Amino acid sequence: MPYRKLLLSIALTALLALPQSSLAAQSADSTAAAPPSQPDRSSSSADSVQASSSDSTVAKPEAKGRGKGAVSPKKAKKSKTKTKAKATSSGKGTEKTMEAGAKTGTTPVKPEVLPTHVQVQHILIGFSGSVPGKNITRTKDEAKTLAYQILDRARKGENFDELVRQYTDDSPPGIYGMSGIGIAPQSGEFPRDRMVPAFGNVGFSISPGNIGIADFNPQASPFGWHIIKRLK
Repeated sequence: MPYRKLLLSIALTALLALPQSSLAAQSADSTAAAPPSQPDRSSSSADSVQASSSDSTVAKPEAKGRGKGAVSPKKAKKSKTKTKAKATSSGKGTEKTMEAGAKTGTTPVKPEVLPTHVQVQHILIGFSGSVPGKNITRTKDEAKTLAYQILDRARKGENFDELVRQYTDDSPPGIYGMSGIGIAPQSGEFPRDRMVPAFGNVGFSISPGNIGIADFNPQASPFGWHIIKRLK
């Protein structure tokens, strides 16, 4: 009898102990399985924060750089226009108007100092009745047209002596020396105030090498048109 009770007690104890060990095992398994999932979440969160922080840090300087260095189309256009205007204004007055095809130095340039003596060579183009003792048949309009044609040819570099010999209604070579008003004439010169007024007006107002013209005028240039080259 005692032996049976002992066996029954052992069996009961075994049955009671079995669920506790199973529960303990299940609890241990559950506790052991949980930790691996936690690092994954924290790692993912850390990666997300790092990526977000990194992206915003890089993006901000780039955006700032674009804002600072970029030039709007309007500003670029204004700047270009301003530069162009500045370049134009800086070149103002540096270009001289030259007659088409004229040789350098032949167009009239006023002397810096009024000369006291000049030597000129001229071509006189008269018209019918303008030059005493000359049988000229051309009309006044024809004389004017011819005079300006000769002026153009002379300024383009044709030999002035040849033009004198071919066209003048005066005596070749048509060279005269003049002294200024109130200046005693040198040997071979004529006082300016004893010459045709337009002749002296042109001769004293151009520089050596320049070629000018005195238009016909009944008082200032009564003989016709004078194409005048200042020699010295």
